[in-house]
Amino acid sequence: MAVVTVRNLPDEVHRALRVRAAQNGRSTEAEIRTILEEAVKPKNRLKVGSELAAFGDKFSLDLQIAREQESTRIAEFE
Repeated sequence: MAVVTVRNLPDEVHRALRVRAAQNGRSTEAEIRTILEEAVKPKNRLKVGSELAAFGDKFSLDLQIAREQESTRIAEFE
């Protein structure tokens, strides 16, 4: 797991985080993790694969995505 350090966090923001964490029955650290996760992975985000599958179902399409079977190539520099 990655570790992130936030510098120069205003005292009032830290206090608000502690209060919010207490209201939600979590530690401040757990509350910050929850806030960050919700910010970058919202529950209502568009999931392209799911949308394509729903589109195919709606119009009775047999969608198949061809993927390259070639293994990853290593870059060579001279």
